[in-house]
Amino acid sequence: MNNPGTPTFDQLRIFLTIVDTGSFAAAGRKLNRAVSVISYGVANLEAQLGLMLFEREGTRKPQLTVAGRALLAEARSISHGIDGLRAKVKGLLDGLEAEVNLAVDVMLPAERLGRVLRAFAKEFPTVQLRLHAEALGAITAMVLDRGAVIGLSGPLSAGVEGIESMGAGLVSMVPVAAPDHPLGRMDVIAPGAGRDYTQLVLTDRSRFTEGRDFSVSSPKTWRLADLGAKHALLREGIGWGNMPLPMIEADLVAGTLVRLAMPDHPGGTYRFSGIWRRDTPPGPAASWLLEQFVALGQDDREADGMSDV
Repeated sequence: MNNPGTPTFDQLRIFLTIVDTGSFAAAGRKLNRAVSVISYGVANLEAQLGLMLFEREGTRKPQLTVAGRALLAEARSISHGIDGLRAKVKGLLDGLEAEVNLAVDVMLPAERLGRVLRAFAKEFPTVQLRLHAEALGAITAMVLDRGAVIGLSGPLSAGVEGIESMGAGLVSMVPVAAPDHPLGRMDVIAPGAGRDYTQLVLTDRSRFTEGRDFSVSSPKTWRLADLGAKHALLREGIGWGNMPLPMIEADLVAGTLVRLAMPDHPGGTYRFSGIWRRDTPPGPAASWLLEQFVALGQDDREADGMSDV
């Protein structure tokens, strides 16, 4: 039974450099080593593996053998893994986080979140991300309870003891219903008409919303902790409610939802803040994330004002 030895990373690097540069001499120049050292390294690697990796006879340029071609992808994978390990260690030595826990409000437009996280993945390839999507006061609760190091929160984070924040934009909120809902069929909605129908209201289980209502107009309510479920029930005509405009723009165009012209409930804006614990300032990667959300928020051109949820 043949048991190959364990090659060193230096041997694998020599092997890959020869492949990439096309010759032993070019590999020596790139690695700043004598050609004899390159040849010795390859010979040792072949001895460790018990395989010939290059055809050396009858050609000026070393050609991979069948075995060499078979092992090339594995060698590259190991090299990339080592490079990633070294980059992560360097980041840790430089103070870069190994992982960032981020909690975001479900009202945050998906396009905005995607833009920031796509850029984050490119800027910090060694940093892992844990993303939590929460509603209302749950973002603040996660940050205070150290479940997340930073958060993109709605207005419920304002004035909370121990929380630092910076403005990060806003999103328009609009009252909507299905076209076959009684309110959806009205061309003119009288003041107070919303009180006669079930209002779908977003809620959470955090201590910051306990016993509190936000712009609830109707005594008849269904309370949901999931914005996606609220969206689906609105489309089914079960009730009326307020939704972030970017999430339902396609519905308004398609006619699966209609915007309600309610004189006493016109909607408004939902303001975001980047938040963190005062006693736990974010590290380099988390700070970069906050800065990106703030920068995108400054580009908002929507109307200012307080929102309903």
